[in-house]
Amino acid sequence: MGRLETSDKESVHLVENEIQARIDNIFSNLERLEILSSKEPPNKRQNAKLRVDQLKYDVQHLQTALRNFQHRRYLREQQERQREELLARTFTTNDSATTIPIDETLQYNESLQSAHRGMDELIGSGTNILQGLRDQRVTLKGTHKKILDVANMLGLSNTVMRLIEKRAFQDKFLMLGGMAVTCVIMFLVVQYLT
Repeated sequence: MGRLETSDKESVHLVENEIQARIDNIFSNLERLEILSSKEPPNKRQNAKLRVDQLKYDVQHLQTALRNFQHRRYLREQQERQREELLARTFTTNDSATTIPIDETLQYNESLQSAHRGMDELIGSGTNILQGLRDQRVTLKGTHKKILDVANMLGLSNTVMRLIEKRAFQDKFLMLGGMAVTCVIMFLVVQYLT
């Protein structure tokens, strides 16, 4: 690793490859050592496994140090390339490549804003409709209550009121059934006429 830090640009790859080969060789030897340590007598097995694990830990640190060095070297080389490109570049005034395509971006932004306004209007109208339905429900509940009060005041019996409510309940099912039959007839007419 010391040779790696002091090597020049041309030989750094050779030193890195040599270090990587040695690390790979150490890993393969450690695998064999691990197999051999499991064959030790029980009183020495734990100590042997501990030593093998310590060696593995040390080799992993060496591998990490090598990767860190390679990463730093790559960043240095990239910075040097960018510096050379920047120094080698010639600048001219009013180059045609300095135009910014702002019209497309502006049109895109305007279409996004109009879509946003449309969604806001849609949400606002939905809120107004929902509020209107709530108001109608409150009004209808109040009217229903007043009708019941008037009916009780007129002296209609509870039996008649239950019959009216039962009839309203049956009428609702008749209406739903009629709607379903109408939809089926409309579907059949459209199906056979087209």
